Amino acid sequence: MNLVGEVQRRSKEDWLVGIDGDEFVRLTEELLGQLERSIRSGNLPNILLAESDSLRFLSGFVAACAAGCPVFLCNPNWGESEWQQVFNLVNPDLIWGKPLNYSPPLPLSPSPSLPLSRLIMIPTGGTSGQVRFAMHTWETLTASVRGFCQYFGVDRVNSFCVLPLYHVSGLMQFMRAFVTGGSLVIKSFKNLDLEREQEIELEKFFISLVPTQLQHLLFDRSTWLSRFHTVLLGGAPAWNELLSAARVNKIRLSPTYGMTETASQIVTLKPEDFLNGNDGCGRVLPHAKVEIIGENDEILGSDRPGIISIQSDSLALGYYPDKFQEQNYFITDDLGYFDDRGYLNLVGRNSDKIITGGENVFPLEVESAIKNTQLVSDVCVIGLPDNYWGQAVTAVYVPSDSFVSEEGLKNAIATKLSKFKQPKYWIPVDALPRSDRGKLDRKQMLKIALRSRAFREY
Repeated sequence: MNLVGEVQRRSKEDWLVGIDGDEFVRLTEELLGQLERSIRSGNLPNILLAESDSLRFLSGFVAACAAGCPVFLCNPNWGESEWQQVFNLVNPDLIWGKPLNYSPPLPLSPSPSLPLSRLIMIPTGGTSGQVRFAMHTWETLTASVRGFCQYFGVDRVNSFCVLPLYHVSGLMQFMRAFVTGGSLVIKSFKNLDLEREQEIELEKFFISLVPTQLQHLLFDRSTWLSRFHTVLLGGAPAWNELLSAARVNKIRLSPTYGMTETASQIVTLKPEDFLNGNDGCGRVLPHAKVEIIGENDEILGSDRPGIISIQSDSLALGYYPDKFQEQNYFITDDLGYFDDRGYLNLVGRNSDKIITGGENVFPLEVESAIKNTQLVSDVCVIGLPDNYWGQAVTAVYVPSDSFVSEEGLKNAIATKLSKFKQPKYWIPVDALPRSDRGKLDRKQMLKIALRSRAFREY
């Protein structure tokens, strides 16, 4: 695909809703010209793309891809710690945008183990909590688009984007619209204007949300949300109460499973299945293959939980600057199983597993039971060191109101979970540390719990 030629051709279609198409063309051509002059002088520049403005971000992204330059997508709002990690890792020739709260030092960069041309580096914290970049190409991203279209039976994808473009979940909404000839609406989630958006035919659009966003919209904009063709839900596990509320409000929800390494979703539940009562992640998309692996590396059959292994045309090449040693499949940290109908169900993360008194406890199950009591507005379950149990199941929670007590919470889940799964420590807090996509920072949660008076007094 001639990317700039496609941008020029589509400028007459008004496909970028709310963005000046002519300015998009002008700025893309300007940035491409800048890169081509650098390439003619013998330099293939590394680019850090840290634009907070959507038009400038998309122009920079398309120009970098068209020129074949390596481009690192960055969150302009990263703090000093994150930016320090980036500049320790990447030796940029160009910085498009302005990293907030940070003045770049003179960095030292490791020597990459493969040519960087045409690579698209997408940030991910993964399970490490450290900033790293999954190395993608235009081909891996478009493979994800093809699988998405085939699975949903659509030729053209219209996307209503309220997620950050530097993240895979936002970037892929642009990719689906751009590659398939669809329309793209880009809005700030915090500043949704329902009156202006009445002009948009939401029935023709996909929207992607994280659970906290879905919860907010169900509270005061459920009718608006119910108009969308499909509401894709990912980024963090959703709790049963939230799914039930979406079903009651006739939201055409599609819970998904995917990650930065797979260029977003590889497993998705179709809205019809969701509305009929299925709470799983759905079936595998056509461009991917998912298997469940046992302790002895055997492939497990239905209803047997194990490690999720992925093969996909959309799989990243590795984490910058190194390739994955095994290019044919990706072993995740996630635990799950397929039921007898071929639907994937998640159990939790292997690294989050709590071993207490010799029993395995997965936080996702305990968190779901606590959320379903409606006595908390947020909760995180972790394992704290314990001389007797090895690890003690601990709930750090935000009470739904001032009348919620530890005793009330214990009573509410007494018959819902096995005794060994019930928290031994209950730690109330004002808020949990979450990313802008709703993901919990469990390492930070551990520090908060260890410092808490409630834990020290046990």
